[in-house]
Parts: sequence; C-alpha cells; structure tokens
Amino acid sequence: MLATVQQTEELLMIFRDHGAKYTYKKGEFIIRPGEVPSGVFFIEIGLVKAYDITKYGEENLLIIRREGEMFPLIWAITGQERQVIYEAIAPTSVWEISRDSFLNHVRANPDSMAPLLDMTLEMYRIHSERILNLEYRSVRERLISFLLTMSNRFGKKTPEGLLINVPLRHQDIASSINASRETTTRELTALERKGLLSNRQSLITLVDLNRLHGYLQ
Repeated sequence: MLATVQQTEELLMIFRDHGAKYTYKKGEFIIRPGEVPSGVFFIEIGLVKAYDITKYGEENLLIIRREGEMFPLIWAITGQERQVIYEAIAPTSVWEISRDSFLNHVRANPDSMAPLLDMTLEMYRIHSERILNLEYRSVRERLISFLLTMSNRFGKKTPEGLLINVPLRHQDIASSINASRETTTRELTALERKGLLSNRQSLITLVDLNRLHGYLQ
C-alpha cells in the first residue's frame, strides 16, 4: 500500500466534514439503474454490490465494495458514466459529497492521490484476477478460483473453515465465472457433498483449502 494512515484519514475527513450521511437497508439502491451518480460515496459500514444488466436482462456482478472504500471511483475522477448499479447487500452507512467537492480536495491536496491510487490498484487487481479466472476450462475450476479470490478479500477464519463473509447469490457467482446459474448451483452442491465447502443462506465457508487449491494445480 502506498498511502499512510494519515493520508487516508485526511481524504476521508472531506466526507465527514462536508458530506451527508445516509443509511440503506439490505436490497436498497444507492445508485439506481440508469441514474447519474449524485455524488461520490464513502462506505463507513456495510457492503455495496456494483453490477450492470446484460442485454439478456441478467445481473452481471462487477465488484463488491466494502467498508473504507469509495464509489463510483472512475466516474468521480473522469466523469464518465458506465450505467453501473450500486445496491446495498447488507445494512450500510455511507457518506456522500459532490463530485466538485471531491475533485477540489484532490487538486488542493496532492497527498490524497496515494489512497486513491491504492483503491484503483485494488480494483485493477480484482478485475485482472477475474480475467485470469476465465482461462480455466471447466466451470468447477473457475468456480473454485472465484471462491478462493473472494476468500482473500472477505475471508474470516471460523472453527468450520474460512468464511467468505459476504452474501453471494448463485447468479452473482455465475455471472463472474461465465456459467449458467443452474450449472453453478450444481457445481456448488457437488463441492459441498465432497466436504470442500458449506453453503448456508448465501454465505459460503471453504472447509478444505488444500483440496480446493489442488483442483487448480
């Protein structure tokens, strides 16, 4: 990471000093379909799913934003709209400031570029891993690769195994690994029967990491 704790705090203070705080329930839109962003958001607590809608009417998961991250980052810096939908997938609190306020702060405070670069690099890393994931030929390999990647970002150790502490719908997983929802469900069930993972109420726990990694070797 390039940013110091102080640089990150100074960037976030602009939201707290000049922004408005909003709370959202699970399932509520923060940026609706077809809506131009009203400002730049910083997640204080919660999880926010970014996705778009394919020409077939299906949701295509792009990224899940977590506590301490900002969105929509590309629009905030470039002003380019991408018709991305942002939805809370857990009880969420955010701070919002206008894009003008955000850009004025960045221009006046060059040190704020360090935490922004960290966030941009993290976004690039996640999307690069998604592209690499698609190089696996079988759905099972792509599924396991996706779950291991998500565990690196959201993993929480529990007595049962490594919990991916973010709700993942089968459709979200399917869109990320270029598979149908039905095939994704079938492969998840097969891995659960083998004792490699457990799947309870959209929360997946990786039970046997060594065997899961073994599928990708």
